[in-house]
Amino acid sequence: MANKDPVKVGVLYSQTGVTSAIESSQRLGTLLAIEEINDAGGVDGREIVAIEYDPASDPYQFRNLAERLVAIDNVSVIFGCYMSSTRKAVTPIVEKYNRILFYATLYEGFEFSNNIIYTGAAPNQNSVQLADLMMSMFGGRVYLVGSDYIYPYESNRIMSDLVHQRPGGSVVAQRYVPLSAGPQEFDGIVAEIKDMQPDFIFSTVVGDATQHLYRAYSEAGLESRKMPIASLTTSEVEIAQMGASVAAGHFTAAPYFTSIDSAENQRVLQRFVDRFGTDIKPNACWEAAYFQVHLFANAMQGAGTDSVPALMPEILGSEFVAPQGRIRVDPVNHHTHLYPRIGRVNSKGEFSIVRASKSAVAPDPYLVTHSLGDWTLALETLQD
Repeated sequence: MANKDPVKVGVLYSQTGVTSAIESSQRLGTLLAIEEINDAGGVDGREIVAIEYDPASDPYQFRNLAERLVAIDNVSVIFGCYMSSTRKAVTPIVEKYNRILFYATLYEGFEFSNNIIYTGAAPNQNSVQLADLMMSMFGGRVYLVGSDYIYPYESNRIMSDLVHQRPGGSVVAQRYVPLSAGPQEFDGIVAEIKDMQPDFIFSTVVGDATQHLYRAYSEAGLESRKMPIASLTTSEVEIAQMGASVAAGHFTAAPYFTSIDSAENQRVLQRFVDRFGTDIKPNACWEAAYFQVHLFANAMQGAGTDSVPALMPEILGSEFVAPQGRIRVDPVNHHTHLYPRIGRVNSKGEFSIVRASKSAVAPDPYLVTHSLGDWTLALETLQD
């Protein structure tokens, strides 16, 4: 007789703590996909059941709760983690017990694990394109500011390398603030920016602190038209926190923006709003969290089980039509073929897409090459 028992999966996204706003969007993207799959009959008639915990943006909690999920709740797959420090806390657990972590966040690259599927952008799918655009439009003198943990240090190192590859490129300063930074932590930074007059600012500030950087910039009278902030981590979530008037004119590189004009994107967005309302803003991390659940379900359908030895070969090389386009998991490096895009915040607080790849770009997490891929440039948008 066929097994009709529910399939338990772990969901580890913070509902409290400094990164809870963005992680709450990832959580709801995950739950939306689970509901879609269950509404369609589950996986071979088996319902997917989410076992959830709140790690509160704390790497130690992530590690402890991941061990609880695999050792006590006996899940084979965990969907979770936003910050790199939390991913690195969970990695030893999934490797020790031979489980799978689906990681739906852009990150610094230079990593591989047999037990992780990376569905967020690698540096060659966002950093390379952002550096090229900003230096082409504004110049090569960059001020780096980030939160004080793994990802910003590594991401700034990559940006620094990219900037120095171009003649005249230079890093004028590199500053870090606590993850819990409030408005006062940015007063000195913005004063220094005003004094140094870089061509642009590259921000790897994350979580609730992001709004404080942009507000301090705006209150200082700095102009995004002349010296914008460019980021990989400032999404629709953070834009909503700071407000459109503060965010307008600044840039973000990501594979997904809610403004993508496609039938699939509009379908998923409408279903999300119908189910969860408008308080939580969809974004690139939300989209990756959504489509990776479908990758799992399709792989389990093929494997007939959630046993990792049978499941992993089905995941590797698999494809799915996501809101950003048709994505594919690379069978060699476990990262995902994605569509690099660059958006500029408009007066409505939405991202106007100013560059977009026509085809998916293969992940190169170790930056062996620095190919810019196939780009189109919307000049009319850049001139707004």
